[in-house]
Amino acid sequence: MTHAMLLPVAVLAAWSLVMWIWMLKTRVPAMQKAQMHPEKAKHTRSDAFNALPSEVRQISDNYNHLMEQPTIFYALALALALSGSAGLVDVGFAWAYVAIRIVHSIWQATANKVMIRFYMFIASTLMLFPLAGRAIYILATS
Repeated sequence: MTHAMLLPVAVLAAWSLVMWIWMLKTRVPAMQKAQMHPEKAKHTRSDAFNALPSEVRQISDNYNHLMEQPTIFYALALALALSGSAGLVDVGFAWAYVAIRIVHSIWQATANKVMIRFYMFIASTLMLFPLAGRAIYILATS
């Protein structure tokens, strides 16, 4: 099961790189069109970035989100994989987390209706609780 537990980790990392490319392909042209000097963009919450179109900012917002909460997922999935005791249910929760986060990314980068995105965020977060519980249990009892 170790390899099975690591595959969703690799897929989410690869997906984060896909979002990085999408962000780059939209942000750089938008900054050029707005004649925004890169120094004006040193803070993502600056007025300069707020001047960029929403459809550009929501992609970069999602990329930033993929650098935040998924760190918990990575830690838990790696702990379970390294323990050698990850089970099929753990792998299922890991895949569910990754699938929901990918759908969340696509939604945020396109339609971006906040309440639907919020429910996806809650659903993905709920996948972390059993992973955390299992990791604690396995590591505390081994």
